[in-house]
Parts: sequence; C-alpha cells; structure tokens
Amino acid sequence: MEFGQPYYLLLILILPLLVLWYFKKGQNQEATIRFSNLDLISESVIRNGKMKNMFFIIGRLFIMLLIIFALARPRLSDTIRESKTEIVDILLVIDQSSSMLAQDFKPNRLEAAKEVAKKFIKDREGDRLGLIVFAGEPYIQCPLTRDINVLLEFTDEIEIIDQEHDGTAIGMAIANSINRLRESDTKSKTIILLSDGSNNQGELDPITAAGLAAKFDIKIYTVAAGTHGLAPYPVTDAWGRQVIQKVQVDVDEESLKEIAIITGGQFFRATDNKSLLKVYEDIDALERTEIEVKEYQNYTELYSWFTIPAAFASIFFLFFSRGIFHKLF
Repeated sequence: MEFGQPYYLLLILILPLLVLWYFKKGQNQEATIRFSNLDLISESVIRNGKMKNMFFIIGRLFIMLLIIFALARPRLSDTIRESKTEIVDILLVIDQSSSMLAQDFKPNRLEAAKEVAKKFIKDREGDRLGLIVFAGEPYIQCPLTRDINVLLEFTDEIEIIDQEHDGTAIGMAIANSINRLRESDTKSKTIILLSDGSNNQGELDPITAAGLAAKFDIKIYTVAAGTHGLAPYPVTDAWGRQVIQKVQVDVDEESLKEIAIITGGQFFRATDNKSLLKVYEDIDALERTEIEVKEYQNYTELYSWFTIPAAFASIFFLFFSRGIFHKLF
C-alpha cells in the first residue's frame, strides 16, 4: 500500500499535542457544581465519569486518525509492464576439421570453441539459435531453436571429423547456413563462422557465398582461430605413439575479412582461449536488439476503508454523547 498525498500523514504529529492540550484545559477548568463533601459522591460515579471521559478522548483520536489516513489517499498500485523486443536468428558455424586438434588453445581448438559457444548460447535466451558444423562438407548439427538445453547437448556432441571427410569447405558452410536463414521472417539474421584454415573443399568459393548472404540481408561475423606462426599439434609416430609437433598455422585471414566486409559483419582473430571468449562477448554485444519497455501504473483507491468507519464512529459517539443508547437500552 502507498499514499497519493503522504504529506497529510504529518497531521498525526498533532494528535499527541491535542491530547496534552485537552488534559491541561480540563485541569484549569472549574466545575460548574461544587460539593462541600466529596463523600456525597460515590467512587463508582467518579470512576465511571473518568472512564467515559477517556472513552470520548480515545474515540475522537480514532476518528481523527481515520480522517487523516483518508486524506493521505491510501491506494494499492499495480505496475503493468509491456516489453517489445526483436528476435535474432543466429547460426553458429564451427569448423570440425582435424586441424582443430591443435593445442594452441586448451585443451584444443575445438573444445575451446565448444565451451565458448555454450556460454554464448546461454546468454542469448529468447533468440533462435542453430548449429552447423563443417569440414570437407557442412552438416546441420541443430536447426534453429529457442530450446537452449537441446542446443547445448548438440554442442557437446561435436567431434573432429573422420579422415575420409576431412577438409575445410567454408563456402559450402556459408551456403548451407543461407538455406537455413533465408526464409526467416526476423529482421536480424546472423552467422558466426569460426574456422582455423583456408577453403580447400566444396564447389562454392567463400566470396561468392558471402555475396549470396548479402542478398538475403544475412550478416556474417568471421572468427579466425589459431596462434600466429607455429602451433602444437598431436600426431602419431611410426611406433604408434602420439607425440606433439609444431605445425604451421594456415588461416586465410584475407578471405574471412572479405566475407565479413561483404555481409556487413566483422572479422575477429582469436589466438587463445581468453581472446576467443572476448570475441564471442563482443559479438554478443553487437547483436543485442533494443528492448522497448512501457510501464503503466494502475491504482486502486482505498480511502473508503477509512472514511466509512470514521462516519460510523462519528454517528456512534454522537448518539452516545446524547445518551440515546442509554435511553433505548
């Protein structure tokens, strides 16, 4: 409960002063009838008179208190919020080629990408997200959905592709993503493409695919994953043992930058886990839509809860003071 005119509550401070004034006035007043001997008046009469006097004082204070509360306009408020936000359709496109086993990210590039992707997914509640993986060819891992838990499960299931289907088909991955997004009725359609290599598979080159994405107003953020120079990579030696060798990092930055420029997105380079996390946080901030919130206050006035009891109490004390109840009963 709140008060529409709370300053009237200050009048409550006057009530104790009125009580003091009343008692002081009563002490200074002389009685209209004098008795030479108080023994002529029974103690019960005196006691009843004092009780009646106190009853009237408390009654008047109660009525004034009710009136003060009524003047302060007590009310119940109910806030109604209307929010309007645009849904963003986002496809996470993740490279699952064998080069993602490189250990310049911990424990390797693919696992680091999965962990960052899962955090990104959790932070995009309300949007529709999907997941596409690619190596020599793209695969739909999870279609667009608002079910975060399902998407997280599919993200956990991403593994390095077998050698038979290895490769990097960036152009075909973009084309597959376009097919998933082109019929979307949302205003914002976004692809986040993460790769650590250069296009060496598929029938469609990445730049042509980017042009197609631009025609459908699909924005592509490209992320090049991999350190500069050499990166540790697990290989199997002649005796079947797994050893770590340094391999050259071969990321086609120029193509990834061009894809981002053509589609109105941005290019990012991640060289370790920390920078990869920062990249996805930046993209998350860039793809936030404005939320329009309208608030309405609905008030229920409660002054009648105080005015009606005050009216009945006033009538009661008026009748009581004139002895009407005594005459009736």
